[in-house]
Amino acid sequence: MPVPGLIAVIMTIVAALLTSLTIAREWERGTMEQIISTPVKPAELIIGKMIPYFAIGIIDTILSIIIVVALFGVPLKGSILLLLFISSLFLFGGLSLGILISILTKSQLAASQAAVISSYLPALLLSGFMFSILNMPVPLQAITYLIPARYFVAAIKGIFLKGNTAGMLLTEMGLLALFGLIVFTVAVKIFKKRVT
Repeated sequence: MPVPGLIAVIMTIVAALLTSLTIAREWERGTMEQIISTPVKPAELIIGKMIPYFAIGIIDTILSIIIVVALFGVPLKGSILLLLFISSLFLFGGLSLGILISILTKSQLAASQAAVISSYLPALLLSGFMFSILNMPVPLQAITYLIPARYFVAAIKGIFLKGNTAGMLLTEMGLLALFGLIVFTVAVKIFKKRVT
């Protein structure tokens, strides 16, 4: 089991699972109506909800890197700044997905279950962290291309074990950024429809 891949699983828990509860909690408590009545725009509200979890995610990433290097003795051959940048891209996509789930469900229980099914389990089972993608059945290998954690785990392994540079990881960075942008845009549009 590759230790660097643990970072992806930890970040998935912080990103999707925790943020999936944020807006759903506001609906359940009945405080969403008060928030909607303020002049805050939907995109600003979503970003405001994401910022604390983004900070937590970055702190968790730094702690995970320290533990992987110091405790498990895995050498970090690449740039730590590049690792943090790619982690930020993955975190943004995960946070956006969590917010989208929170907007769609309006229930904390449903949101947490949807987050586990749509983000945590795929990150654990289909990212190449626990099982080699090449050993999976062909249909599952095709599905892994839709899992952002696949690209993040590949990037982490490359930075840790091979010392890959940014130029070598342009595909992974581009796909992670594209996923985050698409999901964030969808979340903002759906939230606008929900509040109007």
